[in-house]
Amino acid sequence: MNGCVLVTGVKGQLGYDVMKALAERKIPAVGVDIDEMDITDAASVDRVIDGLCGADGDTGSLEPQEKLAAVIHCAAWTAVDAAEDAVEKCRLVNVTGTENIAKACARNGLKMMYISTDYVFDGEGERPWEPDDPVTEPLNAYGKSKYDGEVAVREALDDYFIVRISWVFGKNGKNFIKTMVNLAKTRDQLTVVNDQFGSPTYTADLAELLAEMIQTEEYGIYHATNEGICTWYELAVEAIRDAGLFDQKPELQVSPVTSDAYPAKAKRPHNSRMDKSKLTAHGFDLLPPWQDAVARYVAELMKEMDA
Repeated sequence: MNGCVLVTGVKGQLGYDVMKALAERKIPAVGVDIDEMDITDAASVDRVIDGLCGADGDTGSLEPQEKLAAVIHCAAWTAVDAAEDAVEKCRLVNVTGTENIAKACARNGLKMMYISTDYVFDGEGERPWEPDDPVTEPLNAYGKSKYDGEVAVREALDDYFIVRISWVFGKNGKNFIKTMVNLAKTRDQLTVVNDQFGSPTYTADLAELLAEMIQTEEYGIYHATNEGICTWYELAVEAIRDAGLFDQKPELQVSPVTSDAYPAKAKRPHNSRMDKSKLTAHGFDLLPPWQDAVARYVAELMKEMDA
């Protein structure tokens, strides 16, 4: 691929790691967040993308080394519960914002990669969701907005990458593992949901895949998470063990509970299992096992906490 990559949402967990992965491959990249490009404002999107493509536009302080060739769209509204009370604000980011970028990509002949979620499905059953399964009933307002974002991409572009992920954790921002490790440091008793099944996604691992994928023309809808299935309880126990907290605090107990113990405004999926075989069918490597990813992430997390 000749040209640079525009990455949205670089202040978030995934955008941060995607920029790092592109840099390691010496792929020219420009990172933006809301200060540089407000995705909900079509004029703002057009100014930046058109400018990076060498057309009339205003890129401000952005100085691309090469003409723009692709967009990896990581920016999103991800506050799942808050979306139930702010449906229009959520849709403005996840649907309108995505549509603005998709249209700018179509006009300029750019590749586009959109990051989506398992929440587009209804979260029932036990069979892993396949990328080409029909979406009939997204789980909640957030899931509906992300699916409508997918539709916006498909309607604007003939060729695209849509990559669905779940249970995300990474260096930048808040996530479940950080929360569990911090709680385990300060409490002796923890309860964690044990009837929701899925696969964690380490943004550092995912970013490597996305940086590889964007250089190809293997377009389509993919599922990409770390390998293996667990529950939130199993994930919490693994992370706390990797942090050495069970050894440091023999009195620490982590107990499994059902979802009923933690009622939430937005419904959560019991089944977040996703089939990733389409990755290997198109020549991509699967992400490492989730246990390996958690161990690497927690090691980095503990270094930061001890610094």
